[in-house]
Amino acid sequence: MPAAATRTRRTAPLTITPRMIIPRPIMVTITTTTMTTTVMMTVITMTSIAITTIITTTPMLMTTSKPPPIQDRNGMTQGEAAALYRLMTWLSPSFPIGAFSYSSGIEWAVEAGDIADAASLRDWLAAMLADGPGFCDGVFLAQAHRAASSGDDAGLREIAELAAAFVPSRERQLETSAQGRAFIDIARAAWHCDGLDRVIAGCDGTIVYPVAVGLVSAAHAIPLAPTMHAFLHALASNWISSGARLIPLGQTASQRVLALLEPVVVSTGKRALDASLDDLGGATFRADLASLRHETQYTRLFRS
Repeated sequence: MPAAATRTRRTAPLTITPRMIIPRPIMVTITTTTMTTTVMMTVITMTSIAITTIITTTPMLMTTSKPPPIQDRNGMTQGEAAALYRLMTWLSPSFPIGAFSYSSGIEWAVEAGDIADAASLRDWLAAMLADGPGFCDGVFLAQAHRAASSGDDAGLREIAELAAAFVPSRERQLETSAQGRAFIDIARAAWHCDGLDRVIAGCDGTIVYPVAVGLVSAAHAIPLAPTMHAFLHALASNWISSGARLIPLGQTASQRVLALLEPVVVSTGKRALDASLDDLGGATFRADLASLRHETQYTRLFRS
């Protein structure tokens, strides 16, 4: 045995404790080379585990600490949801303004043979929407909404008076004024809000249906554009319902007519939003005559 080996002192086995685990390798002076290598490998391995845990946990905390806003998840703010809820309620066929009792002259058109099937009903209603009472009512709604929103009481009064006079027959006058009055009464009773009584009083007279919808939606701060399109959709739906009962039509055929009228409703709403009171006017003479003839029709299911 070499002499150097006889001078080597026996050492006790090295015990590794948690205090010895630090985030970098440590140098340990030990006589035996094999023991030194084992210690270094153990320390490095345990340090690697500690570092990996920290790296894995940190991104998880950053991801879950700030959830996205609620409106980003559903695409609608609380105010927008409330506006949509009210429009769906006010312009639903179940809203009790008696719209189901009126046909706007469609009953006479069916008896005269002008409307006999889904195609002729679609053509008749497209003309009424784009060039008749649909467009004119849309203009009155838009003008009433803007006047009420800006606090223009004098302008609102003039709009209400013109809209009440802008009807071709006694029955159409009954139809639009009765629905307007019912809409105002229900809005006051169930959907009252600050400022509603003031704008109603500002009209100082008969409030027809489109003006009523315009001023109530303005008092509730509901935007004009969705109000316009919801109103015209409700108008077309009520006319289709009348035609379906008179022709008669099935439910699927009625829905096809409503689907075909979608571009007409959209374009008419856009025109009404861009129009002024000077743009008022219609060219649906046959529909106006139908509302006049209905007054003396022998057998009637509807009030107009």
